[in-house]
Amino acid sequence: MSGIYRDIAPLRDSGSETEDDRGPVASARVPITVIEPEGYARGGIVVLHESREFADALLELMGSLSSEGWIVVAPNLFHRNGATDKVFGDDLFADFDACFDWLTARGVFGDCIGVLGFDSAGTAAFLVATSRPIGAAVSVAAPGIAEPLTDRADALIRAAPRLQAPWLGLYGDDDFGTPAAQVEHLRDAAASAVVATLLVSYPGLHHRPDRPGFDSSDSEDAETLMAAQTRIFDWFDSHLR
Repeated sequence: MSGIYRDIAPLRDSGSETEDDRGPVASARVPITVIEPEGYARGGIVVLHESREFADALLELMGSLSSEGWIVVAPNLFHRNGATDKVFGDDLFADFDACFDWLTARGVFGDCIGVLGFDSAGTAAFLVATSRPIGAAVSVAAPGIAEPLTDRADALIRAAPRLQAPWLGLYGDDDFGTPAAQVEHLRDAAASAVVATLLVSYPGLHHRPDRPGFDSSDSEDAETLMAAQTRIFDWFDSHLR
């Protein structure tokens, strides 16, 4: 079924609800938003996002990915009772696995599944790539480089050598949340992984295809945005085969 719609993805090995030391916390199904391409799908991309709502720019990017032949699946990472805006640890991996299984049940091969995330969800996408041998991963403006964002997440510099999927990282030189010196250290750490990695820094802050906010009359801003989006598309084209 082409177009955009909502569905549910069952969690692995769970009953009607999951439970941890805080008690019952979630339904055993992850609500997902899906955009399917017309005709044959050549793979799938799981889009992690840090907001409870979809910004128009993010929906536009997801639609563009779908038009390139990818099934795009975005899980609601905040479906658990009391969930915060940063979902990491076992909850994150369980939700990603549910999306992965949903895609493979529709005939998508595991090595043709990628993950994409922005901000803290970009950190989440990176950590998924350190624990799941998927086809490719992309993180945009992912913080938590030198110090972990939460006690349920590792610092990216420490986790980088464990990357199991080709990883692309996009950063802005003027982003106070990701200091340039830390980004350079992450570049070096990622280079020690056994998979292909590429970290690209852009001038300013206009490297965010999910949240443009740039002056369309400024050709440099427009070029940066287009360059960043093109790198994302090319990374998935190159590695999801």
